[in-house]
Amino acid sequence: MAQHPTIRIHAAASDKPAVGAPCNGCGICCLAAPCPVSRLLLKHTENACPALVWQDDTRLYRCGMLQSPARYVRWLPGRLDGLFIGLVRRWLALNIGCDSDIEIEPDKASST
Repeated sequence: MAQHPTIRIHAAASDKPAVGAPCNGCGICCLAAPCPVSRLLLKHTENACPALVWQDDTRLYRCGMLQSPARYVRWLPGRLDGLFIGLVRRWLALNIGCDSDIEIEPDKASST
């Protein structure tokens, strides 16, 4: 039997939407593996993306590279933030719909 990786999801995070449904900021895709942008720019190849940010006020995960690019992509001149954000949103097809087919199983240890 194959062992599946374990990811830690904030207790207040929304359940993962169905594939094709609008993104709800659950963070599952970014917690499971870094996106192509993280792989290319942050050289991060496995596990949760280091730019994934939990927001207590909205109870959503957000991409830190889209919220404050200079924090993660230090070589990017601030005047190019808008262009960078637009390119990343397009590259990752954000706001198109959930494309993560990851299936989440509850943590058996925490349900006892």
